[in-house]
Amino acid sequence: MPDDVPGPDALPEPSATPAGAAADSIPVRDAGPSGPATPSVAELRAAAAAARAEAAQARAEAAEALADAAQAAADAAEHAAAPAAVAASAAAPPVARPAGSAPSLSPWAAAVAAGYRFAGGSVPLGALVEDGVATAGAPVGLPLAMMNRHGLVAGATGTGKTKTLQVMAEHLSEAGVPVFVADVKGDLSGLAAPGVSSEKLLERTASIGQEWAARAYPVELLTLGGLGQGTPIRTTVTDFGPLLLSKVLGLNATQESSLGLVFHWADAQGLALLDLRDLQAALAYLVGDEGKAELRGIGGLSAATAGVILREIVGLQAQGADVFFGEPAFDVSDLLRRSPDGRGVISALELPAVQDRPALFSTFLMWLLAELFQVLPEVGDVAEPRLVFFFDEAHLLFTDASDDFLTQVTQTVRLIRSKGVGVFFVTQSPKDVPPDVLAQLGNRVQHALRAYTPDDAKALRAAARTFPTSPYDLEELLTTLGTGEAVVTVLGEEGVPTPVAWTRLRAPQSLMAPAPADVLAAAVSGSPLAARYTQAVDRESAYELLQRRAKATAREQEAAEAAERAAEEARDRASAAQREAADRAKELERIERDLRRGSGTSSRRSGASRGSGASRGSGASRGSGASRRTSTSSPLDSFLRSAGTQLGREITRSIFGTRRR
Repeated sequence: MPDDVPGPDALPEPSATPAGAAADSIPVRDAGPSGPATPSVAELRAAAAAARAEAAQARAEAAEALADAAQAAADAAEHAAAPAAVAASAAAPPVARPAGSAPSLSPWAAAVAAGYRFAGGSVPLGALVEDGVATAGAPVGLPLAMMNRHGLVAGATGTGKTKTLQVMAEHLSEAGVPVFVADVKGDLSGLAAPGVSSEKLLERTASIGQEWAARAYPVELLTLGGLGQGTPIRTTVTDFGPLLLSKVLGLNATQESSLGLVFHWADAQGLALLDLRDLQAALAYLVGDEGKAELRGIGGLSAATAGVILREIVGLQAQGADVFFGEPAFDVSDLLRRSPDGRGVISALELPAVQDRPALFSTFLMWLLAELFQVLPEVGDVAEPRLVFFFDEAHLLFTDASDDFLTQVTQTVRLIRSKGVGVFFVTQSPKDVPPDVLAQLGNRVQHALRAYTPDDAKALRAAARTFPTSPYDLEELLTTLGTGEAVVTVLGEEGVPTPVAWTRLRAPQSLMAPAPADVLAAAVSGSPLAARYTQAVDRESAYELLQRRAKATAREQEAAEAAERAAEEARDRASAAQREAADRAKELERIERDLRRGSGTSSRRSGASRGSGASRGSGASRGSGASRRTSTSSPLDSFLRSAGTQLGREITRSIFGTRRR
């Protein structure tokens, strides 16, 4: 009890005024002749009873006044101690207040306060609500040691999910834990600027025991490929992988497996798929004449399937998504940074420029998470997480997802806990998350749900059944929660779920709106990552190597074709020469036949001439001799003309190479 409040022994004596009034009311008999009149015994007893009653009433009023004074003193003491308690709430367990310094809690409020009292550091979320009134003496929070058990922040549009995410990011940063958030609408850039106070805001924060103060936090602004204001994040097509890329391109199972074959072939050939142009070149090569046989032994790639993939890639490029793929590839270890004052850096991926392509950025976030799983070492259970990853618009990730994709997501979420990474999915309804993934989420912050349709009502009932047993009618409560209120249950430090608590959530201390342009410009220009990632690099990759291979193949083909043409011409010339030689041989044979035929005729004619010449005179002999010379020389002259002028000349020219070709 405060020193300035009097104890029960100091209660004032009853005032004499009521007693005197009671005495004055005693009836007095008139004086008789024998002396003054005296009251009767009954009248005296009645007066005494009235006096005692009035005295008791006076004492009761005095005691009530003292009780009011004690309550006022206790409230003042609690108000004076509130700043220190709030400042220490994120890193130290709550300290029990002295007896009598605060109003007593209801049994349920006391149970909630005990359930959310943690030995280690915690992230305060808000205060319990009873009958619509916040109970500051029953704070609700999240233990840092259980943040890597993952969580779900769900609720209908406009119920305050983004502000809840902002509050959690602020307190994690203050605890020295790096945070990654996806800023779909640009609101979370306000973390880089201090908040703006208002009477309504201070009234709300005072009701839940929050000592509010405007504050800015260390923020690293990131963008996908430089679309927006921030340091660009890129990755290579090879690192992204066929499974996630198939999700972005909207491929079916057959097309997805074919794309996997292309990646396998590129790895085996040592071809780096850095950007979409590299992938296009690989696909075109594998369905072309020179590369068609490359995949024949492992299933092959049909031209129709390649055509579908190429068309989807062209559509992705038309949306400007080709800037997301390339180098320098982002190193996910750059997400695990602290500011010089020890606070965790909040990496905010700015997505307003690509919010019309939700499948792309949601899959890109999944790549970041999978890359963290591959890069980070095992640390087991730790006092605080190495990184908390908030996966906003999570329902977009699972829409039309293949079984292989869901298996990968489930495995990553299940195993990344041991890497010291906590994952919180932010979506509109728990049914948006597959059951295998939902089963891994130990912490729940459920904002209001709507039940306007039969499907909504079914989802509401399903959501209510996923909470531990509680005194609430959750189906009714979840539809009547106000903005900035949620039903909360988390895993305690022993791994046991905490009581389900209707909670009025804290208000962010940073700006609850997009940051001003000058603040954003200062954050980008002062980023230590800008020098490493701003300028894109285009080094030699599959596109250039396949182009070179295609040119070399074309040159080899041209040389082979030229050699084939030369060989064909040589064969044609040889064949022509053979035909010509055969023709010459035939001509020679003909001439020889003619010569032999002519020689036989001449001999016969010569014998006849000699027989007839003996009976003639000398003059006749001379004439006959001339005739013999003429007849004898006629075949010889024919041979000489044919052999000497035709065949002989042609053979001679052929030997010396002077024949006209």
